[in-house]
Amino acid sequence: MTLPTRSENESHDLALLTGNGAAEMLRIALGEHTVVRSWSVHSVHHRPGAGVTVCYDVVTDTFSSDGSAERGQEYVCASTARLSNPEHPALAHLQADGTKVRVWRYPNDPELPALPVACSPVLMSELLGEPVAIELKSYRPTRRAVVKVSGPDGTPSFGKVLRPGPARELVERHRVLEQAHVPAPRVVFSNDDGLVLASNVSGEPLANLLSRGMGARAPLVLGELIKVLDALPAAALNFPERPAWADRAEHYGHAGATAVPEVAERCYAIARRVNALLHVCDSGPIVPVHGDFYEANVFMVQGSVDVAGIIDVDSVGPGHRVDDLACLLGHVSVLPHLAPRSYPYVSDDLSRWAAICEQMVDPIALNARAGGVVLSLVAGAKRVDGREWRSDALGRVATAEWWLNRAESWAVSRGVIY
Repeated sequence: MTLPTRSENESHDLALLTGNGAAEMLRIALGEHTVVRSWSVHSVHHRPGAGVTVCYDVVTDTFSSDGSAERGQEYVCASTARLSNPEHPALAHLQADGTKVRVWRYPNDPELPALPVACSPVLMSELLGEPVAIELKSYRPTRRAVVKVSGPDGTPSFGKVLRPGPARELVERHRVLEQAHVPAPRVVFSNDDGLVLASNVSGEPLANLLSRGMGARAPLVLGELIKVLDALPAAALNFPERPAWADRAEHYGHAGATAVPEVAERCYAIARRVNALLHVCDSGPIVPVHGDFYEANVFMVQGSVDVAGIIDVDSVGPGHRVDDLACLLGHVSVLPHLAPRSYPYVSDDLSRWAAICEQMVDPIALNARAGGVVLSLVAGAKRVDGREWRSDALGRVATAEWWLNRAESWAVSRGVIY
């Protein structure tokens, strides 16, 4: 099978930004007074159809007018993505091997105007009116960043840095959930630049329970998770509907094929199978959904089956309940590939959960959509830090196929033709 032109282009861009030629690109972008002494790829961000962004750790010598040099370390990002603010003063514009590349020094992200403040303890302390410590938890260039903000008494809160428009929507989502008494963080500060500071959620991640194994408590835990989904308010239906993970199977098949070329055919085949099944299944009514409902975004009361809170509510809005369940099952199913020694009991707990969920929603839709969720996670297995990752990626591909085999078995048993 011939790969689509889009995949060929983005594979080229990925090779360009991670190959040896990146050194010359960084040298030009950082200017004539800066010498690149060493560089390494820190992270790769590939959004199917929207470009590739690569971030580097760069050791530099910067020369002053008197000839003296100062050694420094910088975090630099290079991107082929389209930007809404292409004339941002922090950007360097390059043409490399026929590809337009824009380069910036962190934290001067052209799409995230609040990032320089959010990453600075001094500026954040001035903004909030009290001394705070800052810890960067995650950064997805041009999309979002998360910082942990600790006040004088050590109490943490978490700041999200988003594009200004999505940030305003996030504040409104938090407000709607608070009014409905849904256990979610409360907004304690926000501004027009895209900074949203929210309270901490107590408890332990659901992943901890999965690591220890739930055994006979698995149905009880799932029941409490369902109660939280049931509590999502009708007002959430007023937010824009976002495509579920499985609805973008073609995009994620392309991403998986680009990240792991040796399984490209399998990734494209998975995407085709997901799409075929979605045309013959019943996804159920439109209801309020979390939109990214999986173990890392759910916190449990310590020593209990009760839910302490949900986080990352950026996607709360209208959707199908089956997608929240599929998101949960799909993410849980890849944990043994991500960290085999940490999740020895997942197989048993997942079997219990899947059987229960198949009685709640159309099992064809559930399993097909879980396969689509796992497909969306294939590209994320790739690492650039030298650690082995291919077994994880191949395990995710096989798991997506396993979910689709399960969906197709249900289709056959029900006489569904697709």
